[in-house]
Amino acid sequence: MNTVYRLLFAGLMCFATLAGAAQGRQPDAVAGATQATPHQGQPHQGCMTHGMAKPVEFQSTKICFAPHWGAFVAIDSVECSVHLVKQVDGGRLDTAACFTTDNTRKRHDLKNILRPVSVSVMGQYVVVLASAVNDTAYIALLDQNMNLVARRGFNSPMYAMHFEHGNMFVVGRNPLGYDINVLSLRDGLEGFEQGEALTHHYRVFKQSEKIKMSDPVGIGLTFVAVAVVFLALICIALILLGSGRLFRDMEDKEKADKKASKVKPVSEGSSTASNELYAAIAAAIHLYNDELHDEEDTVITIQKVEREWTPWNAKYYNMNHYFNNKK
Repeated sequence: MNTVYRLLFAGLMCFATLAGAAQGRQPDAVAGATQATPHQGQPHQGCMTHGMAKPVEFQSTKICFAPHWGAFVAIDSVECSVHLVKQVDGGRLDTAACFTTDNTRKRHDLKNILRPVSVSVMGQYVVVLASAVNDTAYIALLDQNMNLVARRGFNSPMYAMHFEHGNMFVVGRNPLGYDINVLSLRDGLEGFEQGEALTHHYRVFKQSEKIKMSDPVGIGLTFVAVAVVFLALICIALILLGSGRLFRDMEDKEKADKKASKVKPVSEGSSTASNELYAAIAAAIHLYNDELHDEEDTVITIQKVEREWTPWNAKYYNMNHYFNNKK
């Protein structure tokens, strides 16, 4: 058993070493980012290399406040609309203007409906990001009356946007990873529709692709698979051996207890008591058998009983009519 335990421990150590080596050889996800693909013109230098004071988290904004208008800009994803909400008479809030990102009436292709996903206010404009589930999205620039000023589309679904250093960053998800679109705002918000754009395709490798890149031939994966199978078999064998020994010990103990309970030392006092007990039982059985029947006389008496004649006990009435006629 000591040899088996040593083999098991050595196998576990080898498996841990191989797993650590495979983890260290996995390619970095950043290496999956493809080269930037410009949409229009040449992008200006340093659009993605500006020093930022803090990291930026791309999150969708459902509602924001415009202090110079004294109003809220809110998204209604069910009705596919963006509302400009202001305070009216009585202190209550009401919709002052509305912009519809897509007309959902009489449409059944729900994955192609452009729903608003994020909203922001920059100066005198409202920026709305609308996206479909499949592969379409656009950014709309609205004035304070929620009228369309400019619009720019994308060929992949988007979910968040951010403004930094004169650029607009729009991020989305594709089947292979992420898309990061950088729009130049050097000409202001009004010119973003025709401004320079740069798209970065960031690919997220699957686990199978990472294993293939770290082990193209598959020798390491084969060795790990065989080692796991043998370790599992050794563990199962140890469990079966241990359980069999446990059940065998329990059975031997039970047999020993039964044998000890059957064999009891007989002393002189106990033999005398047992003889008296047998005698009492025999006497009780004898008395019981004697009392089963009452004592009866063995004289047999036969008495003749005379009965008065009646037609009911006349025998010839019970005879067949054939015999009566024969007479």
